Amino acid sequence: MNELTLETLFRAKYAGSIGEMSSYVSLAVQTVAVMIGGIVLWRASVVLHKKKKSQRSRNAYFDTPYSKGWKRK
Repeated sequence: MNELTLETLFRAKYAGSIGEMSSYVSLAVQTVAVMIGGIVLWRASVVLHKKKKSQRSRNAYFDTPYSKGWKRK
């Protein structure tokens, strides 16, 4: 199996398609890195937003006797 892989790589190198393959692999790696980075930033933003939202104090202006007794049905 190892010889078959080496033979395939040699054929690809001398046929000229290995240069194209390296650019495609580079593009794929960059795409995956951007996706992972975006997901990490998105999750960090969600965590920070939840922390900020929990620290926010509720405005007493909207606390009325009616709003305290009102329920959604």
